[in-house]
Amino acid sequence: QVQLVESGGGLVQPGGSLRLSCAASGSIFSINTMAWYRQAPGKQRELVADITSGGITNYADSVRGRFTISRDNAKHTVYLQMKSLKPEDTAVYYCHVDRVGFLLGTVGMDYWGKGTLVTVSS
Repeated sequence: QVQLVESGGGLVQPGGSLRLSCAASGSIFSINTMAWYRQAPGKQRELVADITSGGITNYADSVRGRFTISRDNAKHTVYLQMKSLKPEDTAVYYCHVDRVGFLLGTVGMDYWGKGTLVTVSS
C-alpha cells in the first residue's frame, strides 16, 4: 500500500554532512507522523527524529543540534539533514511513516523503508 524509498546514504568523514530523503508513494492523501530510525551493528533500532504533519519535531538527545528533520507534505517526503557527523552515527537509517490516509478514505498504519547505510569514517 505504501512504498518508502530512502536515498542519500553513503560514506562521509567525521565532521561531514549528509542529507537523507524518503519519498512515500501509493495513493496517499495524508501522512501523520514521518520519522527516521537507525540501527547500528549489534544494537537495537532507535528513533532518531520524527515530525508531525503540523511540523512538530522530536529528536533523540544524541543528535539534537546536529540533525534536522523536515518534510514536504505535498510530495509526501521527509528529509534528514545530518551535520557534524560522528563515527557513532554509523548505522542503517530507516524511514518510517505512521497513520497514512489514502485517497479512497482508508487508513494504514506503520510502514517502513528498507534502509540506507550511513558510514562515518576517516
